[in-house]
Amino acid sequence: MTVGLPLAGRTILVTRPRHQSRPLVEALGHLGAAVVEAPAISIEPPSDFSGLDEALRRLSTYDWVVFTSSNGADAFFDRLSLVESESRVSTQKLAAIGPATAERLRERGLEPDVVPEKHVAEEVFRAIAATGEVAGRRFLLPRADIAREALPELLRAAGAIVDAVTAYRTLASDEEMLRAASLVERGDAAMVIFASASAVRSFFVKVDARFFRGRVAAASIGPITSDALRALGIEPDVEASPSTTESLVDAIVRYYCES
Repeated sequence: MTVGLPLAGRTILVTRPRHQSRPLVEALGHLGAAVVEAPAISIEPPSDFSGLDEALRRLSTYDWVVFTSSNGADAFFDRLSLVESESRVSTQKLAAIGPATAERLRERGLEPDVVPEKHVAEEVFRAIAATGEVAGRRFLLPRADIAREALPELLRAAGAIVDAVTAYRTLASDEEMLRAASLVERGDAAMVIFASASAVRSFFVKVDARFFRGRVAAASIGPITSDALRALGIEPDVEASPSTTESLVDAIVRYYCES
């Protein structure tokens, strides 16, 4: 234990997939936390690529491509490089739900046209609608198999033509959750961090929510994740605003400094 650091002596579980958790794990560790990686979900390719491949082959017919996660962006571009066609991102306008997703686009030399200040689907819709380009426009949404329907429904209600295709699957990590359950039930975890509603749902299949009521703190990346916790009777002790790793770490530090 490193005495004097704000998170010293705290064991914090990170439920994010390992390929996404490194910046968060390192930041918490530098602040003194004992960090345990316990991914609640794994990101896997779709069981059937036909829907995504069809959309990629006629990519030129879309006016917008909307990315609601960095996983969706990665899956889209990985598959695009394999599809045997002349398809490429060129004339389409691009929307990204938040800074991490926007950065995935910039890594490929693409600048998003829309990145809302609040990183939820409803705000993505509002930002796109503010451009005046919804009615009659064709939208492609490469996303998770269990993604919320809010954004496609809002776009369709505003007159858009929407293809929401599965670009990746979100699966439960049962083995990791058994380990996490043991830590929580023994009282060895001070806090568990959740970065998606799907991680919340997967985690609490194996872990009894009663352990969180006054015993283990819950930290949330943003409002959708917080709503998933509340649906289980757990009020988040920490919620990042905006929904970024940096804001989440700052909020966790404030929580412990003020408690």
